[in-house]
Formats: sequence, C-alpha cells, structure tokens
Amino acid sequence: MKWKWTLLSGVVSAALLSGCGAEDSGSSSDAEGADSGDSGTSSEEYTIGVSHTIPETGSTHLGMEEFKKIVEEDTNGQVTVEIYPNGQLYSSEREAIEAVQSNNIEMTVTASAPVAGFNPKFAVLDLPFLFPDHETAYEALDGDFGQSLLDELPESGLRGLAYGETGMRQITNNSGPIETPEDLKGVKIRTMENDVHISTFEEFGADASPFAFGELYSALQQNTYDAMENPINLIDQMKFYEVQDYLTISNHAYTATVAFMNDDFYTSMPEELQTAVSDAAKEALNYQRDLARQQDEEGLEVVEENMEINELSEEQRQEFIDAAEPVYESVADDLGEDLVEEARSFSE
Repeated sequence: MKWKWTLLSGVVSAALLSGCGAEDSGSSSDAEGADSGDSGTSSEEYTIGVSHTIPETGSTHLGMEEFKKIVEEDTNGQVTVEIYPNGQLYSSEREAIEAVQSNNIEMTVTASAPVAGFNPKFAVLDLPFLFPDHETAYEALDGDFGQSLLDELPESGLRGLAYGETGMRQITNNSGPIETPEDLKGVKIRTMENDVHISTFEEFGADASPFAFGELYSALQQNTYDAMENPINLIDQMKFYEVQDYLTISNHAYTATVAFMNDDFYTSMPEELQTAVSDAAKEALNYQRDLARQQDEEGLEVVEENMEINELSEEQRQEFIDAAEPVYESVADDLGEDLVEEARSFSE
C-alpha cells in the first residue's frame, strides 16, 4: 500500500495581505521606531485575529479566550486579540491554515492532522494507535520531538506556538457496533484532510474521504456519510449524536491541536511581544488540555443517553493495530524510518 503526499500551495502575493487585523501592524512602525530613540522598543499596537472551527462552548474557543486575556494583560494592551469561532470565517481547517499562511488572518488553532498538508512530517502524529494515553502524548509533544516539528513550520510561512488537545478519537456510525475492521468494510466515513487518516480507514476496508468539519453535521444528516470519527467532546458539542446512532470507543488515534501564526507577522513584533505571545499560547493551551479532558468526561454522559456504545477489548484493538501496520510502513517510506521509530519510542 502506497500513497502520496499532497502538498497544499500557500504562496500568495503580498497584494493579498488584507485580512482581519494584518493591516494593524502597518506603516506607522517605521516612524514610531525612529521616534523611540535607542531603546529598541516600539509603542506600535498589534491586533491578532484568531480563526477556528470549534463552537464557543468548546475547549479550543475557551482556550483562546484565555490566550486573549493573558496576552492583553501581559502586553498592557499593546497586543489585542480578536477571536472568530465556529468556522465563521473559514469552514475548514485547511482554509484557515491557508489564510494564516497568506496573512489574511494572523492566527489559527487547528487539529494537527491538516497541518501535514503544509509540512508532511506532522503526519507522523496521526499514525494509528501511536500514543496509548494522554500522558504519553504530552511527553512526546512537549519535549524535543514535538518542538522539532514546530521548528519546521517557518519554511511554510507559519510559526508554531504550542500544542493543545483535540483528543482521543472514536468512531460513530449508523449501521451497528464496530468490533472488527471487517465491520467497516464499505462504510463511507468522513475523515480529516490527512493522508494517514484516510489510508488507515482504507486499510480497515472503509470508503474514507475528508469533509469540512463545519459542514459535517449536515452531511451526516443527509446520509452523505455513514460514519465519522472524532473525540467525545466534539461529538457532544456538535450534537453528532442527533445524526449518529452508534459510538465505538476505539482510541484509534490521538489528535493534538496546534496554535500557530503567520511567521512574518510574528517576527514583525518586537522580541518582548513575541515572547509574551508564545508564553501566553503555551499557558492557554495547557489550560485548554484540561478543559478538553473534562469535556470528554462530561460529554460521555450526554452521549450515553443518546447512542449505543461499545468499547474495543484488547483483543479487538489488536486486530485493528495489525490491520493498520501497512500505514506505518508507508509513512516510514515517505518520511524516514528514524522519524517513525522516534515517535513509536514513546509508547514502548
């Protein structure tokens, strides 16, 4: 089994840099810098527009509200943050990333999966059954391994700030309990826009394809898809239980969120503001992780009242792990065995 990476083009001319707040870091900077003497600081004000696809009740949005609070307090209002939730600017995470890449908006927070379309190495995070639990994922992401991936992003015009949490992913459908890969044969399932996710479900026998998250409820309601996979907190918040009957606790993948900015915008700020923004992102997304896990627990109580739930046994889980092994081989061929083995080392 072999698949090819699709690298999304994000090269947009400077004439397009007209987005939500990008102009706020505009032409006054040279004059203000000249007036500031030899202090090396600037009184220029900056506005960071943040777009994401999660509803206002979601941990991502609440995390960004915390980010706004911290940044504005720590910079004494020199940096302000405007948040655009629920896909109101861009309905898909890919579109939001492209907008940040083009500096049409300064910042976004997305699942890590679509980031692989802009830097293929991020796909290693989406390998099935890679991280057995949240703590292992945090150890990998918050150390040198995770930072090495963020360090790749400036090549794509992006500045990685911090990792948060989307969560452990589960499978929902309208046909019946999923207990073996054979139960997914021929099932049309929505995945994120990520080759590893698509390939994984194809190995299970499903008909897998990506679809915009902001439009997914309607697609399920209209039977465009039979199934999908998401963390429990999003199944609850997006009310997917209204249009899906069965939930399988599979923990088949852990998905981080990534907060990142347009790299040119980030580096245009004075160093002390860059530090304030980076530190605020780390603090806010640690807060967001705690919220995401809490919302998983609370969401499960809601989902249990509306869906039939089954959880994979260790034996059933191993069947899926074995079926997904060709995905590991393919990723190793494309990205290198060293990267895949480094990622795998955290679960050993």
